[in-house]
Amino acid sequence: MRPHRLRSVLISACVSACVASTVALSGAVPAVAESSSAPLRTVADARSLTVLTDLFAERLLVADKVAAAKYGTATPIDDPVREKAILDDVAARAVGLGLDPDAVTAVFRDQIEANKLVQRGLYARWDAHPEERPTERPDLVKEVRPVLDRITTQLLGALQETAFLRAGASCEPRLRVAAMRSSYGHRLDRLHGEGLVRALPSVCGG
Repeated sequence: MRPHRLRSVLISACVSACVASTVALSGAVPAVAESSSAPLRTVADARSLTVLTDLFAERLLVADKVAAAKYGTATPIDDPVREKAILDDVAARAVGLGLDPDAVTAVFRDQIEANKLVQRGLYARWDAHPEERPTERPDLVKEVRPVLDRITTQLLGALQETAFLRAGASCEPRLRVAAMRSSYGHRLDRLHGEGLVRALPSVCGG
C-alpha cells in the first residue's frame, strides 16, 4: 500500500472512531477540539480547515433533500452526466483561482461519493422503517441544486483560502480536529458522520 493511501486509511479510521464517539456523547465537546494541551497554532489552523469541513457537513445534510426528492421514483442515486458536469465546472473554475484542477476535482469527487453514501443509507433506513419516510418531495432543480451550487462556490473559495495549510505536513491531524468540530457543530448522526469521513481523503496535499 502506498504511503499516501495508508495515511488516508488511518485518517479515515481515526476520524470515523472519533465522530462515532462524538455522536455517542451527544452533548460533550470532543476533548481534542478544546484540549488546553493542544498547541495554540494547531487549534487555530484546525479552525481554518473547519471552513472546509463545515461546508462538507452542510453539503451532506443537503443529501437528505436529494434523497427525499429521488426516493420512490425512477431517478437513480447515481447521475454520471450531472456528476461529470460538476467536476468539469469546478476544474475550469479552479484554474481561475490558481488551484490545481486535478486536486480540486478529486476533492469534489469525494463530496459526490460522500453524498451518495448518505443517500443510500437513507434509502436503507426508509425501506426498513416506512414511518420515517419523507412526507414531502423537494424540487431538485428549484430547491436543492441552488443550495448545492452555492456550497460549491463557497468550497472553491475555501480551498483557495486553505491551500497553504492543505499542502503542509501537519494537514492531516489538523483535518481530524476540524472534522470532529464540524461533526459536533452540525450534530451529525452516525450515517452523516460516515459521509463526512468519506469526504476527507483528498483534502490534504492538494
